Amino acid sequence: MDRRSFIKAAALGTGALATGGLFNSASAASGSSVASGSSVASAIQKAGKKKAAPVPFPKVGKAFSITNAPFEHLLANYFGINPWSSDNRYIAVLETDIKGRLPEADEAALVYLIDRGDHHRMIKIGKTYCWNFQEACMFHWLPWEDGACVWNDRRDGKFVAVVSNWKTKSERIIPRPISAVSEDGEWAVSINYARLRLTRPDYGYAGNGQDPLRDVAWPDNDGLWLVNLRTGEEKLILSVKQAQPLMTKIDSPDGLAYFCHTVISKDGSKIFFLARTVENFQKQLDARGHIYQWRTTSFTCNIDGSNLRRCFPDGWEGSHFNWKDGNTLAVTAKWDAGKAWSHTMFTVGEEDKVKHLAPGVMDWDGHCVFSPDGNFLSSDGYWDSNSNRHWVLLRLEDEEVMPIGEFHVPDDYKETYTRCDLHARWRPDGKQLAFNSVHDGSRQVYLRNVEW
Repeated sequence: MDRRSFIKAAALGTGALATGGLFNSASAASGSSVASGSSVASAIQKAGKKKAAPVPFPKVGKAFSITNAPFEHLLANYFGINPWSSDNRYIAVLETDIKGRLPEADEAALVYLIDRGDHHRMIKIGKTYCWNFQEACMFHWLPWEDGACVWNDRRDGKFVAVVSNWKTKSERIIPRPISAVSEDGEWAVSINYARLRLTRPDYGYAGNGQDPLRDVAWPDNDGLWLVNLRTGEEKLILSVKQAQPLMTKIDSPDGLAYFCHTVISKDGSKIFFLARTVENFQKQLDARGHIYQWRTTSFTCNIDGSNLRRCFPDGWEGSHFNWKDGNTLAVTAKWDAGKAWSHTMFTVGEEDKVKHLAPGVMDWDGHCVFSPDGNFLSSDGYWDSNSNRHWVLLRLEDEEVMPIGEFHVPDDYKETYTRCDLHARWRPDGKQLAFNSVHDGSRQVYLRNVEW
């Protein structure tokens, strides 16, 4: 479906969007520039009124490591997810001696807390057999109990989530692995990590802990599950089959459709996720040994699975994402179904007003994360021709961009499935950034202080 058809369908309340919104105005910002340091903008005269100077860029300090070789370390969750305890003293990380390959089913990573109040002392709180180098074990802190947290593991041959309290040493098992957790810690979204291991091994788990439903293209008994982390109650809120009419078609007899990359809005009311289709599954495996082609549809829905909405028309795809609040999010997508990735921002229900952020400057695929105050977007990309990853801050008010660093990637860390993305995330108070990097020669966890 092209953009014009998408607009028409939205206006009629049929087709690409489940409900609402015309997609008839895609505004592109102008006047984007790259700042060379702390920036103070001139007052802008508009409609006869003076506009206050934009919020100054923060000062982002030099990176310093909180883990060290000889072992490899990474933050225990995906980009944008908070690894800090509520008092900011402890940071959750994984430790492994695996390098350059995916972990096998019998190879666990150790779960540690880095004690910032005691010279970065490492406190072991468990281990996990459900982990990878991209999303780690999806560790989340649970704010409803001091010391409570949750991460994915394989127990008795099944992929599960472990609700643990590292202080009291208590634990209980949730019978599904988690993909996202609400900020109040009450609810989680679960997906099929065994199916993901087939299609994107760098994000799935080894060990056959779920039924991958390999022979079913559009499962009606699998998709997004909503799980209560207090009680373990679970419900299938949206099946892959239900989303089929809004997803890219599968024409080959051995195709697969699946969901991945979920995140819950700040107020817990909505879910963003990616839905993907794969054609000629076995042919791709035979050709390269892995799946290398897929089509993506970006979706939002309510927390109960209702009001399923496409974020973009066909061809825009979707890659990385972050909620600003309960309604607005940033997503990297192929603007106007072009070849180049771009940073975009839109509000659910107003997909017609999607904004192209800093065109010509932010036209690349990055791990975009809003600052806690919502004024800035941190984004880090993939390595360039000089093997450096670039990291910038985008000020949303005027779309000015400030580079905040580049980090070298040695050849040993360029393998697709075991690459080391920076995967930055803000501390909830905005005073630090955490990230993974290999610029010192091994995979380690780093912090940067932020002064406002």
